[in-house]
Amino acid sequence: MSVNYKQIQISFKTRFWIVIFRWILKPWLGRVIKASHSKISRVQLFLGSRPIRYTAGLSWEYRIINRVPGPVIGDFDNTSKTAILWLHGGAFVIPASNDAHVPTLARLCRDLDAVGFMPDYRLAPFNRFPASLDDCERAYRGLLDLGFDAERIVVCGDSAGGNLTLGLLQRIRRHGWPMPACAVPISPVTELGRAHFPPSRGLNARRDPMIPIKAMSMVDDLYAGDWDASDPELSPLYADYTGFPPLFFLAGETEVLLDDSVMAVRQAVAAGVDARVDVWPLMPHAFPLFESLLPEAKIARHDIAAFMRRCLPEEAGAGVAVSPGLRVIK
Repeated sequence: MSVNYKQIQISFKTRFWIVIFRWILKPWLGRVIKASHSKISRVQLFLGSRPIRYTAGLSWEYRIINRVPGPVIGDFDNTSKTAILWLHGGAFVIPASNDAHVPTLARLCRDLDAVGFMPDYRLAPFNRFPASLDDCERAYRGLLDLGFDAERIVVCGDSAGGNLTLGLLQRIRRHGWPMPACAVPISPVTELGRAHFPPSRGLNARRDPMIPIKAMSMVDDLYAGDWDASDPELSPLYADYTGFPPLFFLAGETEVLLDDSVMAVRQAVAAGVDARVDVWPLMPHAFPLFESLLPEAKIARHDIAAFMRRCLPEEAGAGVAVSPGLRVIK
């Protein structure tokens, strides 16, 4: 079944934090997206300057890979390992969270005995489409050029990063490069031209505890500008999924972007791709990022790791290595 409704009892702790998200995080996101360019710039600087405090005991450092900077997790000189390329979300305007994105990537690296790279791709509104997708393309090409086998590369992306994940797969196919072993879009936005479509955007507008639907059209303006939003690289709901690797989507039942995943999965399955989406009850947008707050996020991470193991070569991963001289945060 391509659409799997997760049967799970949601904890009281998660229900509490969902209320907090609704009253604090959702309004804050709306204010950021509607803010002036100078205020957005200050938010980007503030979030980008927060220190990395947790990397699951693995080493990390900042590196530039094929002209794209970003944090790397683990011994990146060991190109025989599995490499996780994580494309972060943030409405195309907010940088990666060192409190959420980096720890999530690090935990997956620990689970799979992998190394990870999170490209610090260029952000709107100062760098509009296709700048961010160009950077993600360079990052993937950089992994191949470093010597990582495509069969041991997995691509993850949350929210805007899920959009970039599906755009990247189109770029890889266009260039004739080898596809990654699999890809995991988490709560991706797959339609940028219509704030009112797919249907869950209207149906879940009040139920969604995190995404302010009224800001969706502003995201398109900030990120795409005058670019044709029906371009499949910008709105991958309309992409040809032929030749894509296995895809595992995750989404929350109450989020406005639920149908962005459900409809994209159906498009992929129709093209012959091994694809499915797990729909979680009550869970907020991009919930696997909030493992420190939401107990169910840990279960989702285990599901993601199990999917990746199924797609990776059987011999991939054994033991954890730490490079000398690199920082380790436990």
